[in-house]
Amino acid sequence: MSASSTFALVRKDVHSELRTRYALNALIMFVVVAVATILFALRSDQPTSSVLAGLYWVVVFFTAMSGLSRTFVSEEERGTTMTLQLVATPSTVYFAKLIVNTALTFSLTIAVTVLYMTVFSDSFVIQTMSTFLVTVILGSLGFASASTIIAAIVAKANTRATLYPVLSFPILVVLLMTVMSATTKALDGEPFEGALGDFQILAGYILAMTGGSYLLFEYVWKE
Repeated sequence: MSASSTFALVRKDVHSELRTRYALNALIMFVVVAVATILFALRSDQPTSSVLAGLYWVVVFFTAMSGLSRTFVSEEERGTTMTLQLVATPSTVYFAKLIVNTALTFSLTIAVTVLYMTVFSDSFVIQTMSTFLVTVILGSLGFASASTIIAAIVAKANTRATLYPVLSFPILVVLLMTVMSATTKALDGEPFEGALGDFQILAGYILAMTGGSYLLFEYVWKE
């Protein structure tokens, strides 16, 4: 795997997304609609920190599903899959897509955070910022590592729009429960050390998912 080839593919995907803005527009609209719906549902209620943390990551999950599902679909639609298979190794393609998905997911979580802090300014108050930042970083990596291989698996399916979230949820449920727990601790003001157990689970999840995806991607990509 060549680093220059990987980043060349990253630049290609970034330029393609900036030109079409399909995923960005879909993500922005979904975030705004989801947060507005939650705001109307809660109205004057004061949700607990665990409820806010759960709703926060539910928005991130479903928004990510609407954007990351097109990771390999765009290649199929443009007919560039065969070209990539000829000019780049599977590991190069995998890590390029993983980098792009990580950047997209991290940008998404930052956008959701800013919107949440604006809309729920009285209740969504991050008291332990270090815990929250580590949770966002590890959560974004976890989402991207799982979503990349799932997107490759369902890219050629006729029902990929519905198949993607169905396959993703069982794989991501452990990640979601862990980031919700860590986010609750950040909102409650627990010390950083109190979330170390959650961070260990997240780190193990990322390593297992990335390693397994790396080993399996060649067979999925060339199938």
